[in-house]
Amino acid sequence: MSAVPQLSLPVVPETLDTLARPLRDVRISLLDQCNFRCPYCMPFGVPAASMVRRANWLTVDEIERFVRVAAEHGVRKVRLTGGEPLLRDDLERIVERIASLGVIADLALTTNGALLTARARSLRDAGLDRLTVSLDALHPQVFREMSGARGQVADVLAGIDAAVAAGFATLKINTVVERGRNEDQVLLLAEHFRGSGHVLRFIELMDAGSCNAWRREQVVPSSELRERIGQRWPLHSIAGVQRGDVATRWAYDDGAGEIGFVSSITQPFCGDCTRLRLGADGRLYTCLFARSGTDVRASLAAGEELVLGRILGNLWRGRRDRYSEMRSGVADPRVTSSKVEMYRVGG
Repeated sequence: MSAVPQLSLPVVPETLDTLARPLRDVRISLLDQCNFRCPYCMPFGVPAASMVRRANWLTVDEIERFVRVAAEHGVRKVRLTGGEPLLRDDLERIVERIASLGVIADLALTTNGALLTARARSLRDAGLDRLTVSLDALHPQVFREMSGARGQVADVLAGIDAAVAAGFATLKINTVVERGRNEDQVLLLAEHFRGSGHVLRFIELMDAGSCNAWRREQVVPSSELRERIGQRWPLHSIAGVQRGDVATRWAYDDGAGEIGFVSSITQPFCGDCTRLRLGADGRLYTCLFARSGTDVRASLAAGEELVLGRILGNLWRGRRDRYSEMRSGVADPRVTSSKVEMYRVGG
């Protein structure tokens, strides 16, 4: 993995929710707009009027303020997401301001990679530790379909190369697999990234949001993908997954690297979830599948850090989310509907 600075961070008491899960990770959606139209996230038909206007995006000061307060509750990992975060001209300033706080051990960014070539170096110089690139296919036509006819796979691959040249030695490559749409790309992707040093992660299609018309029969279980890949290149499990990690880790027997599987549908991991999300609308969400959020924009804008800290702490201490377990019938057969859209909270 890319080297993460070993900071001497202040020790703070853990903020625990009702299931004794600590607050450690924050995802910040910088905007809910994107240059792609991936069918599982922001398909065609999402009205532009429903998105947060540029003038109302969280400012650099507000984002820095939020991270500083979140760190007082134990947050040490921050991931910047979207929408597509590279659509923000001030992204490097945001990265630099967060990095300069000296309280975040792991600052990462998720992108579709189409605009990465021109900015990989400046993001690294600003203090970004890690990059995750979404890549759902290698075949140009399949990729076009998965991006809503908005992207070119060559641009994403060039962005990955530019990131490596800029000093991001290891990237995570995320692939959402949908049955009948891009499952034929799994072996092609595995072959392409074997030996590259990057970590390819296959993600089960999730029922995040309400606009993607998700159906369970679209899901390709991780176990099926592992078997398919393992028949071609034998795999073995890697121990040492830390609390809060969403992917199980597997390595090629021949030493050609590792791959991961995110199995929210077939193997829910709610019990280890340590993530809080700040949406592009200035609301805090305690679950990717939340129906509503807590609006903190006024406190952010006014610089009321004590008020914001109380809101954040009380929200987390009262948290009881376990949607994926409920959906799977592990804890409760009920299924929540009308969930916040994934492009608004960053997946």
